[in-house]
Amino acid sequence: MDMVTPRRFEVWLLNQDPTLGSEINKTRPCLVISPDEMNLSHINAVIVAPMTNTQKPYPTRINLNFNNQEGQVALDQIRTVDKIRFKKQIGRIKPKEQKAVTRCLSELFSE
Repeated sequence: MDMVTPRRFEVWLLNQDPTLGSEINKTRPCLVISPDEMNLSHINAVIVAPMTNTQKPYPTRINLNFNNQEGQVALDQIRTVDKIRFKKQIGRIKPKEQKAVTRCLSELFSE
């Protein structure tokens, strides 16, 4: 199987199973949030955040419209996954949404 090369802010279908507890499961769209320096290297791990149609008023959820559907990126469910979980690229989020994701990640990981 050829290794995929996901890029930051692309949306891919990922097989998330197996999961435990309150982790978001099943095959679903996920946003690549790791930097391309990591994604395009020999590291087989990529950092992603699942996307969901369920709207929650959490500060870690970013509203977006992807493929004409309202939803959210769940930055409270960030995972590092092996590239073998990547099934199919289905798009890319808009620049305005990229900025919102970056801003939220910055707030999450700053002092």
